[in-house]
Amino acid sequence: MSREAAPISDDRTEAQISNLYAAWFFVPTLYFAAGLPYVLVNSASVILYKSLGIDNATLAFWTSILYFPWTIKLFWSPIVELYSTKRVWIVRAQLLMIACLSATAISLQLPQFFLLSWGCFAIAAFLSATQDTAIDGFYLLVLDPKAQAFYVGIRSTFYRIAMLFGSGLLVFVAGQLEFRIGARLAWTIVLALSALVFFILWIVHTFVLPEPETNSETQPALSTVYRSVIQSYFQQPKVGAVLAFILLYRLGEAMLVKLAAPFLLDAPEVGGLGLSTAQVGLAYGTLGSIALTLGGLLGGWLVSRYGVRLTLFPLAIALNLPHLFYVYLAYQSPSVQWIYLLVTIEQFGYGLGTAAYSFYLMMLATNLYKTSHFAISTSVMALGMMLPGLISGFIQQALGYRSFFWLVVGLSIVGMIPLLWIPIKDTEMVTDQK
Repeated sequence: MSREAAPISDDRTEAQISNLYAAWFFVPTLYFAAGLPYVLVNSASVILYKSLGIDNATLAFWTSILYFPWTIKLFWSPIVELYSTKRVWIVRAQLLMIACLSATAISLQLPQFFLLSWGCFAIAAFLSATQDTAIDGFYLLVLDPKAQAFYVGIRSTFYRIAMLFGSGLLVFVAGQLEFRIGARLAWTIVLALSALVFFILWIVHTFVLPEPETNSETQPALSTVYRSVIQSYFQQPKVGAVLAFILLYRLGEAMLVKLAAPFLLDAPEVGGLGLSTAQVGLAYGTLGSIALTLGGLLGGWLVSRYGVRLTLFPLAIALNLPHLFYVYLAYQSPSVQWIYLLVTIEQFGYGLGTAAYSFYLMMLATNLYKTSHFAISTSVMALGMMLPGLISGFIQQALGYRSFFWLVVGLSIVGMIPLLWIPIKDTEMVTDQK
């Protein structure tokens, strides 16, 4: 995809056109910075604790609680909306994240490593949720709707690349180091490396992020903003169907995500596949990352060209159908090469499926309170990930992997039912076709 492919129209201001081209530099890095702490807190932590001997039910429960800041970020999103600028919130949150990741690395070397590291991850989760709110608001503020549609695939791709970096490359490195220096020190080094990466991102954003246009009018009282934000969001058409869609769209994935890595790591005697930590990282960090990039770019292009109305249902199928692969893996226990192939296809489907979903959430953000409305939507989305995750480990231990994965497939079908009722108006978002 070339830079010239970005849609430019005559009704854009000079500042909007400048931001459109600058977005090639800040959209990828911003959403990589958004994805990295998220994956470290919610995905890599699962593999970390599994490597340190924590059982499935315990790790699934406590790492699912780490979703909580994303479920309540709507309560402080108006503060981000009103005080200072989105740019300042982003830069300061990233600076604090550097310190938090460093503290997490150190905590693994202490006797009460589980409690201390979980506490550090919880703080990182609050910082990450705040950063997400500011980044999403910044994206909606500096880009007009057509540009948002064009870059949705790019932002989704780099967000997922960050997730693959955290759950793929970093996990692979940790797995390689485990054989030589032990799991605790290996993960300490990996988390310290993550802090270094975030330091580089903080430097880049300090100098690269543009200053968006701001409203110079007197801001209303915070209580008034809260009331107006909530009322305007919940007065949208068919809000019940919209909330059900946001909550349930990733239901199958929400049950699966905390147990996918433990399934790959567990010994065959207990129903797992017996992969090493390095192999799990390699599966997600090589072929998986390539497939994810292609799926995200293709999904963004499809949404930009044809709109959410025509693409949401097919891309939802692309997201959920690969859950059947885990059923196959649980019964057949194929070779490592087959596992890599199925993970590759799964990641391609995930890239496709999240593009339309992400853009639909952006469509729900009105012009007056874009940041807060998007924060509400993503908070509901996080709640939909947290609640199933809390019980997924207990269910898996009670049912075994085979029955558990069949349950995941059934819940994936349930999650697509609200697609039949949600309102979609996106004709103005689609790029011109000539």
